[in-house]
Amino acid sequence: MDNLPFAFICLTSFFTLANPLGTMPVFLSMTKDLDNSQRTAIAKRATIISFIILICFTVCGQVLFTLFGISTNGFRIAAGFVIFKIGFDMLQAKYSHVKLSEEEVKVYANDISITPLAIPMLCGPGAIANGIMLMDDSTSLTMQGILIGSIALIYLLTYVILSASTRLVKLLGDTGINVMMRLMGLILTVIAVECFVGGVKPILIEIIQSGNGLI
Repeated sequence: MDNLPFAFICLTSFFTLANPLGTMPVFLSMTKDLDNSQRTAIAKRATIISFIILICFTVCGQVLFTLFGISTNGFRIAAGFVIFKIGFDMLQAKYSHVKLSEEEVKVYANDISITPLAIPMLCGPGAIANGIMLMDDSTSLTMQGILIGSIALIYLLTYVILSASTRLVKLLGDTGINVMMRLMGLILTVIAVECFVGGVKPILIEIIQSGNGLI
């Protein structure tokens, strides 16, 4: 894969999986009693934590595969299901794939920047799976640099969006947010299908070749 298409896939997939636009209403509801400086501080800490966690999983993903005996193709199939579920929810304009009750918000009120904002909203299983798969697809140091740079850029953009969430919600309105959510959901479902096919295809080829060898 060329560097430019790879960069495009990295940016679009991580932006969609981090889903800062969909997180805005939840973020505002959890910080409604705070002033702008406190809200900005929470957004900053949440995006930094999300970035660190995602980078760790992205870089160390292959070690985890070896440690637990997980095949890359099997992981791609499972990740395809996870990402498809997230994309399907976004096609229905669901603001977040994380459902929070009033009791949960109260429990996490002391440090919502870590849970549930950073994990699992901004850095959930879909983003982690996507990072590990894209690192596996990176065949050069340049592609690995593009991947890490894309993650950093997306979380920087996420911080800007959450910091300006009050103004953005008024600017976009419910209709604008819903339209963008559905567009991102469509992109994500396509990525999920490609991911699933990329995992199933080598397995089917291996089965067919093994069958031919027995004949």
